[in-house]
Amino acid sequence: MRDLKREILTMVEKDLKEIEIALADNLNPYLDLVSDVAGHILFAGGKRLRPLLMVLSARICGYKGDYDKIFSTTFEYLHAATLLHDDLVDGAKLRRGKPVANSIWGNSTAVLVGDFLLARGLSIAAATGKLKVIKVIAGVTESMSQGEIHQLMRKGALDLTEAEYMEIIRRKTAVLFEGACRISAFIANASKKEEKAVSGYGYNMGMAFQMADDVKGSFWTSAASGKPEAGDIRKRKKTLPLVWALQHASEPDASRLREIYAAEATAPMSQPEVDEVLAILEGCGAHAEALGRARRYRDEALADLDALPIDPERRAEMRFLLESVIAI
Repeated sequence: MRDLKREILTMVEKDLKEIEIALADNLNPYLDLVSDVAGHILFAGGKRLRPLLMVLSARICGYKGDYDKIFSTTFEYLHAATLLHDDLVDGAKLRRGKPVANSIWGNSTAVLVGDFLLARGLSIAAATGKLKVIKVIAGVTESMSQGEIHQLMRKGALDLTEAEYMEIIRRKTAVLFEGACRISAFIANASKKEEKAVSGYGYNMGMAFQMADDVKGSFWTSAASGKPEAGDIRKRKKTLPLVWALQHASEPDASRLREIYAAEATAPMSQPEVDEVLAILEGCGAHAEALGRARRYRDEALADLDALPIDPERRAEMRFLLESVIAI
């Protein structure tokens, strides 16, 4: 069986090393405290998917300059800022196996460092001197913030609709992927046709990535136990499989799901409840539906990629990147 993640990591090893250097060199805060908090989230083992996507997209659009690695840090800074804010809003305890930043430095510091990272991303964008680049980054930041607010407003809501779910993940996830690709076209002075195709690739990849993540969060099977870990179910997260099941399962099953998830504030979900939820989600087709949607967005991203006039090596990089991050 092919190891897609290993293949893409081998292909882009040099790019990842240069991105890692740029992330450290361009953080450049005035206070050591900011470095400590930002470094805690930035250098905790992330995949660097968003900056790597920007660098590879610039390459396929014909970019020949030397600012791509520096500019790519914008997208990791924006992403890290949302993680700092998310952890506080969600009441999380761990992030990538480490205590969340606000549990170490306090809520106020975590929020303000998140704000610094957002501002740092905008500063790097401004250094391009291209107004349309700044507009895209500002628009991405605004959209992500509104997605976070929408999700917070509907936290715990069992009547969350599919349309709301789609809008939330579009704003929280897909616009950042799309923005990384659109800006790569801008700095490469690509044609309108290339800009449209590469931006579509980024948007569809972002949607596929989030839906695949939702599938993994509910149904991913542990290699050690051979059983679903069901992390999102245990945490009672309202992701696509649950949203779809509440609207399409039989009334007795949907009622039972609402009953289990309504206990959110009083007790952790027991293993028998987890097993029951998994059985309902599988039985009503929620697993297959979520999986199918992720794959449809993946196929749309591949179609956008095929519309780009690029050489086979560049196409292989982008195809492997897509396949590796949504492998389900």
